[in-house]
Amino acid sequence: MTARRDPRWSPVPWSSAEQAGDETRTEHHAWTIGRVHTGDQLSLTAADLAVRTLGPATVPSPLDGSLLDPRDSVHYVAETDRVLLDDTLDMAVLRGLPTGELPAFEPGGPRSRLFFHPPRTRVGVVTCGGLCPGLNNVIRGLVLEACGHYGVASVIGFRNGYRGLTRAGAADAVELTPATVRGLNDQGGTVLGTSRGGQDPAEMVDTLVARGIDVLFVIGGDGTLRGGQEIADEAARRGLPIAVVGIPKTIDNDIPWIDASFGFQTAFGRAAESIRAAHTEARSTPNGVGLIKLMGRHSGFIAAYASLASEDVDVVLVPEVPIDLDGLLLHLGRVLDRQGHAVVVVAEGTGQELFAGQPRERDASGNLRLGDIGALLRDRITAEARACGRDISLRYVDPGYAIRSVPANPFDSVYCARLAQAAVHAAMAGRTATVVGRWHGRFVHLPIALATASRNQVDPQGDLWLSVLEATGQPVGG
Repeated sequence: MTARRDPRWSPVPWSSAEQAGDETRTEHHAWTIGRVHTGDQLSLTAADLAVRTLGPATVPSPLDGSLLDPRDSVHYVAETDRVLLDDTLDMAVLRGLPTGELPAFEPGGPRSRLFFHPPRTRVGVVTCGGLCPGLNNVIRGLVLEACGHYGVASVIGFRNGYRGLTRAGAADAVELTPATVRGLNDQGGTVLGTSRGGQDPAEMVDTLVARGIDVLFVIGGDGTLRGGQEIADEAARRGLPIAVVGIPKTIDNDIPWIDASFGFQTAFGRAAESIRAAHTEARSTPNGVGLIKLMGRHSGFIAAYASLASEDVDVVLVPEVPIDLDGLLLHLGRVLDRQGHAVVVVAEGTGQELFAGQPRERDASGNLRLGDIGALLRDRITAEARACGRDISLRYVDPGYAIRSVPANPFDSVYCARLAQAAVHAAMAGRTATVVGRWHGRFVHLPIALATASRNQVDPQGDLWLSVLEATGQPVGG
């Protein structure tokens, strides 16, 4: 029996920004996975989920006999077990494979045997890309786990993103110890600094060799992870046993095949507070309109979750659903007639098709700069109200940078600590070109190539968007 394609899992169209060539995916030699949308899960095979290792693990772990417990349970997956990719019976059946051949992730967690000898292992840490709640928590967690439980020789923090791995930037590297990271979990931002844009992989590997680094932890989004893949590939090309392990960071929650990226819950919680404030302003004046622009270049998760959390939103606009501008304005008029005020939440990447033909620059990461959908909606809503003879009071709020710079909330603090522990376990066991994350509640290892081959997006046919439509009462077409 062969697996049949289920039409329910056909990929939905990519957003207009991607069709315009934004963030072109980079190939990584033999470790590249073809571009796959997260709705096309049936196209993935067991081989796509296999992670790279540097070699046999022969060194006894200092955790063996204390923290290690070989028993399987509902709450623990042994290192010899696997975490299934598919979580529904229908999808598993459609593959037409024996149970043991179903695609599955390698579970995260400590191993009884290591690739690296801890007292001789030197560790590097780098943070890249935009700020996100929880960066300092991850740094602290990596240091405490590597030093406290494994007893590695040293942990070096490379400053200002991948610039810190250049010959010039490496001079600013700092040693990280349990004492120096004390209290970091209460601070927003990143103590190591960050930057955007790539660097020469060969030069970065030269720096790792010169510093004697055996393990490099890269904390960042898909661009950062692609950079980590290039470092791992360059090290492999030279035959160097350097482990590169990624901790996925994206405030937009757009990295696929993980339940959520760290900092996301903090971000949408803070965004919900901004929505509530805008709602208070809107309902306090006749024909008040609150317009809130939130982060979300290609994925509208912050807008969707924050709106559901606030319960005060009349319209949610996300990049995955094209805007019917005339229909939106008509609906807003009806809302104002009915209740005397309205609240609109829009993700920053929404409606980029409305800017077609306008010149657009790229940022340091190579991303096309977005057209300002918030300003466009503000002007169009105001103009439509004036044309209809309606006197509105519009408040436009853009809390983006304030949201991403705050400390992690308690949930994300716990998640960051556990991700850091999982990353150290993976690296010490010799995993490389690997990302740690959680899939259906289990910590797992997945190849960087898989994590960067597609993007997690709000499914317009999924239950999350259905919940948004139910909560707001907005027209189905956006």
